Amino acid sequence: MSPRLTDPLTIGGLSIPNRLYRAPLLECAGNGPGAVDTLISELEPAAESGVGLIFQGATIVRGEGGCAAPGMTRVHDPEFVSRLGELTDAIHDHGSRVFLQLEHGGLRSMETWHAGYRAEHPDIKQLAVSRPPRSLRLADRLGILEYDPQVLSTEEVYDLAADFGRSAKYALSAGYDGIHIAGANMGIVQQFLSPFYNRRTDEFGGSLTNRVRFLAAIHDEVRERAGSVPLVTKVPAETGSPAVVRRYLSERDAIEICRACEAMGYNAVAPVRGSVFWDMSLIRGEFPERAWADERFAEGYEDAFGAGWRAVALANRIHATGFDFEPAWNAGLCEEVRKRVSIPVLCEGGIRGPQIGRVLGTGADAVGMGRPFYAEPRLPARVLSGERAVCENCNNCTVPQVAGARGVCRTPSVLAKRGELVRRGAYER
Repeated sequence: MSPRLTDPLTIGGLSIPNRLYRAPLLECAGNGPGAVDTLISELEPAAESGVGLIFQGATIVRGEGGCAAPGMTRVHDPEFVSRLGELTDAIHDHGSRVFLQLEHGGLRSMETWHAGYRAEHPDIKQLAVSRPPRSLRLADRLGILEYDPQVLSTEEVYDLAADFGRSAKYALSAGYDGIHIAGANMGIVQQFLSPFYNRRTDEFGGSLTNRVRFLAAIHDEVRERAGSVPLVTKVPAETGSPAVVRRYLSERDAIEICRACEAMGYNAVAPVRGSVFWDMSLIRGEFPERAWADERFAEGYEDAFGAGWRAVALANRIHATGFDFEPAWNAGLCEEVRKRVSIPVLCEGGIRGPQIGRVLGTGADAVGMGRPFYAEPRLPARVLSGERAVCENCNNCTVPQVAGARGVCRTPSVLAKRGELVRRGAYER
């Protein structure tokens, strides 16, 4: 029989009370005095309303550089991470589990694309797996991006893996139940995996077997420093890449990476389709018209992209036409992975409710939702009862984050639906 959403799941020996998880999102909490309170206010409602597992969104393993967006939290400092015990206690009080997602942006970091950040931090170089690909160097010459990369030596690759391990150790001490490696969304782990980015000639480059060695190095560092803590990673297929990109990760590659992760000792994988670029293949759905037109964020957009930020909005509009919303768009890939591994397969991307039974039946062992939590922080109270998320896939929640704004729903029709549900008591357990 196919598992039900309300059935428990075990990941790396840890019992998860049900098979619904909050996928990693940008909490925009930073590291300031109010960071812990912000994280609690963002994540506790999901636990309080019954979600089985929460993946806290990408946190950066180093104290300088590496942030892919404004407001990301850094977890290199054990004193700061120890304060996150207040967050893990709050989540555990409701019976949920929480994993910390670890990340470094590499060439996708703000020191590449955010004009204001570059001006304030002119000495920060991007960590790079290899020399940036030709198309990115062209974007540099055109002034769209700015590259001054520090290509990692072999020794520096191991040092970076050790930073992941150290942050995992701090997280375990703070009460986190597991670790999630941000292996997709164009962060540095994906850059090691991808033949588009990785042109190295040492043990971390060349064949797919070599390109997965950075994930193996991270695994070994986490195990050495944090023991048998449950360990999960995203695994990318770059099938949404533009036609001009000839070297990318195929679905077959993604399946082989998942098999390699199981052999290394990872306890679960989350296969996702995307691109070699940070683009609409990640979120799909409508062009975020309202967000780009909102004058409250115009100053932030200009700070991020320069005076020509409206050209960026136009490019976003054009690109959105190629990625209409597709329910459960990663389910097919997850199904193929699930046939070839014995560890749990986690599926996210376009899951809004009606697809859950089908996905759990064939494609995955657990299902995750991300952006719908921006619209409904207490979403599990309804989804666990078989209802559908009110999210309309308009993406108006995402673009303001480049201006440092919180990830919240700003679409009146969706907010009206949520208001009616609140009045009806739909979010009470």
